[in-house]
Amino acid sequence: MKRFKKVFALMVIVLFVISMVPAAFSEEGSKVNINTASVEELIMLDGIGPDYADRIIQYREKNGPFVKVEDIMLIKGIGPKILEANKDIMTVE
Repeated sequence: MKRFKKVFALMVIVLFVISMVPAAFSEEGSKVNINTASVEELIMLDGIGPDYADRIIQYREKNGPFVKVEDIMLIKGIGPKILEANKDIMTVE
């Protein structure tokens, strides 16, 4: 049981450190341009995984660039919560 607690505590620490990696490597004040970002850049946004990132890119290719950040909600499954969590770090240029 002691070993289980140690392994569990170590896993929690590792997961915390991994969750901080994108923030550690991003430049202060840098934003994700949702009109040009790659899958790797898009998945750094809160609530955006590979599937949503693919949908964003497919939408851009089919419909052209987003006009405003709020247009990301045109992607199926992306709503106000994801927009609110990311609106300060997303941009359209």
